[in-house]
Amino acid sequence: MKYTTNKIFASIVLAAGLAGGCKEKLDLQPYNQIVNTTAFNTASRCALALNGVYDAAQSGVYDPLNGTATSDRGYPFGAAAIEQSEMRGEDCVNIQTFYLTTYLAQYNPTTPNNVNMWKELYALINKANLSIAGFRGAGTGGVITSTVALQYEGECRFLRAMAHHELLINFCKPYSDNAGAALGVPYRDYPIDGQSAVAQAQSQPRDLVKNNYTAILADLDFAEANLPANGGAGVNTIRATKAAAIALKARVKMHMGDWTGVQTEVNKLLPTGVLPTFPTLPVSPVGGWTLTASPDGPFVDNLSLESIFSIRNDPNDNPQTNAALSRLFGSVTLGGRGLVSLSPILFNLPEWTCSDKRKTLLTADGTSAITTATKFTKKYKDYGTYSDYAPYIRYAEVLLMGAEAEARLDAGISARGLTLLNYVRNRSLNDPATEAYTAASFADKTAFIKAILAERRIEFAAEGKRWGDIHRLATDPVFGTGGIPAKMASGFVGTAAFACAGVVPPRGADAIGYSDYRFLWPIPAQERNTNPIVAQNPGY
Repeated sequence: MKYTTNKIFASIVLAAGLAGGCKEKLDLQPYNQIVNTTAFNTASRCALALNGVYDAAQSGVYDPLNGTATSDRGYPFGAAAIEQSEMRGEDCVNIQTFYLTTYLAQYNPTTPNNVNMWKELYALINKANLSIAGFRGAGTGGVITSTVALQYEGECRFLRAMAHHELLINFCKPYSDNAGAALGVPYRDYPIDGQSAVAQAQSQPRDLVKNNYTAILADLDFAEANLPANGGAGVNTIRATKAAAIALKARVKMHMGDWTGVQTEVNKLLPTGVLPTFPTLPVSPVGGWTLTASPDGPFVDNLSLESIFSIRNDPNDNPQTNAALSRLFGSVTLGGRGLVSLSPILFNLPEWTCSDKRKTLLTADGTSAITTATKFTKKYKDYGTYSDYAPYIRYAEVLLMGAEAEARLDAGISARGLTLLNYVRNRSLNDPATEAYTAASFADKTAFIKAILAERRIEFAAEGKRWGDIHRLATDPVFGTGGIPAKMASGFVGTAAFACAGVVPPRGADAIGYSDYRFLWPIPAQERNTNPIVAQNPGY
């Protein structure tokens, strides 16, 4: 269906579908009648409204901005978000023109991919805010219990925090730049449901990055306090839970460089006392999350105990293949379109050893969109009905965040950090007894942290995590990315370039330094035409 939109408040049509697997849409009255009329006057309608907020996280509308019809594309946290993030980094390659603008940093205030990310993130935020107001009223009025009202609000605030953080890492300088004193985004924690709210939004400038982070953490603290430990069988991975809020807090604090804070959050999701010895794996005391025994486990089963939070997809979510992870990341050989491949920059990392099972279980040679063979991910496997969930937080990330926090805080090579790193890496090794990292594997603390950062790149390849690391590390004095790294030329293909610890062919796309204006996406012209008080990023 077509969403009702406005330049300021974007889309506020609420949708049904997550709980039952269908995509029937709940068409509501115009925006200024929703909260006070029928949308929240029964418990079942409240549940449908909540499902609509989750749906907004997955099936945002892609508008090519050329007057043609819009379509689902997987904004802001579905397929498009993952592909956009990978195209901003160097570990995947753009094969054709689909993501060329993002890949080569040729975006401007009117290019569709970045504009749609901004628009759909704020559409999600407004749906969350409208629903929060509705749930509060429903709780006060006895339509739902106060416990349910608080849980539903916690889920919406989790999604609101997700959306604001995604805006920060794409449109704003990292927290590390002057301790968050750079311009952030307008943090909208109120529903735009009438003319007074429109006027409020039109007079709201960009806040500071540090203030945005404070608001994000407040949302996640509320979510942690009010969400259940487990959403129930078959639901826990697609509904926000207490563990998801804690894990996202750890990620946010990692972006702030608050390593003590990261350590505190991660420890909530680790067993107390001495950590178990591999091959015994840790199990979270909150929600029972753990690693799958094999590195492909989270992608074989969308509902694995490793997948703390994912964005659901099913055949009805992706009416055309541009919204499907398997189609864009998958090779033509396997039934994909072959549009986004892996890069030898990643595949040839010395840390990604030949014996690593991820090289065989999760990658494969295949034909690209230009009919030449190259290397593709196999994480997304459903080429027929496009049911692969979009991974957002896995337990593996919790462990690696914990490893990095321990390493950053320890004066030497942290034994606890080494254990956390090895949980993730060891399950991919043929012989962990001889191949596992030990303290002797590293010359010093710096080498240890570099290994953790390399492991993040290997473990989360093609999951949309690379840009977040490039962004947070841009100004790091020791591990800094320095901006957008050099990458292979757009359209690069050829299986001969991929070799364990092999030489990477010359890059064809130059690095873009952190000081270059293209490090950040521009604020969309649509936003500034409606709300001129929102300052544009320099250079645009």
